[in-house]
Amino acid sequence: MQFSKHFRLVGGRVAKTGIAVFLTALICELFNWPATFAVITAIVTIEPTATNSIKKAFIRFPASAIGALYAVVLSSFFGDRPITYAFVALLTIITCHRLKLAPGILVATLTGIAMIPTIHDHYVATFFIRLGTTTIGLIVSTVVNIWVLPPKYSDKITASIHNLYFKTGNLLERRGSELLKQHSLHRDTRLIFADILQEVEATDTLCKYQKEEWKLHRSSRKELRFFHYEYKKLNLLRQILYHIGNLIYLPMNRYSYSQEEKERIISAIQSLKGILHHPSFEIPEQHFVLMKDLLEEFWEDHEFLKGKQVKHFSCESVLLYELLSIHDLLEELKGIQTLEIHHSSVLEKKLQT
Repeated sequence: MQFSKHFRLVGGRVAKTGIAVFLTALICELFNWPATFAVITAIVTIEPTATNSIKKAFIRFPASAIGALYAVVLSSFFGDRPITYAFVALLTIITCHRLKLAPGILVATLTGIAMIPTIHDHYVATFFIRLGTTTIGLIVSTVVNIWVLPPKYSDKITASIHNLYFKTGNLLERRGSELLKQHSLHRDTRLIFADILQEVEATDTLCKYQKEEWKLHRSSRKELRFFHYEYKKLNLLRQILYHIGNLIYLPMNRYSYSQEEKERIISAIQSLKGILHHPSFEIPEQHFVLMKDLLEEFWEDHEFLKGKQVKHFSCESVLLYELLSIHDLLEELKGIQTLEIHHSSVLEKKLQT
């Protein structure tokens, strides 16, 4: 299994690119047109989702026309010279940018530059042939992206979310240990936190891709419900990371915890970590006892500060508050997991009957 994962050379998008290039070149050969420009367009038009391919195709076509037009016009004046390449690239980029055709700048510039050595005479015919080959590349790659190996991101999203919860549990334990041992924020802890946030954004992007795909491909009720619950889990993870972020940037002060209080907090952090690591986010009964103790301690600290007429929470109170907030979110997470399992079993029973 591991061997196949590391040495799997062809993914869905790579395979689709190869198919699109082959079909594009084949069609150009039938028309006796040069395939170079069509193939270039086909390669850059394969997007993560079919919807993106369609949207960008409407941008890349006029952009390619601009690049081809500059190549024909400037070649007729300067010929195949360095100044021609420079002007074609520069004017194509500027024009596409001004006309808000940014997604088509790459293919337009490549088309214009690649055309220069092939233009000798029949400038008008050359322009329309290049436009035709570009159109073939756009159409073929878009059709391939829609119908061949349509991407499914659900499995990746699920695996990523569970992996992120696992990493978040380790991060919480690491930061809690630093605070209770009165160690300053370690550089690795900050980097782990930043990496997790980046992975959350990457997973959110996959969720957007999956939503886009469903605009063109039908999905079952089961798939939609499953995605709905997974997306809820991702949003809850964002909130949990928000509270951990508060702990990350909690200032280092002298904590007045007794050894018994420290052990109680460490046990609570370990329990929170265990829930984050559990595949079904199960919450053991002992965990509620630990949280009840933390809550009582939080209110005692609050009353103590109130008696001293202190307006701000102490660092000890902030730590307890963030841990209790994470606990509340984990209860909500467990509720989502329970609903997901329930609805999944109900749907399976309906399908069986």
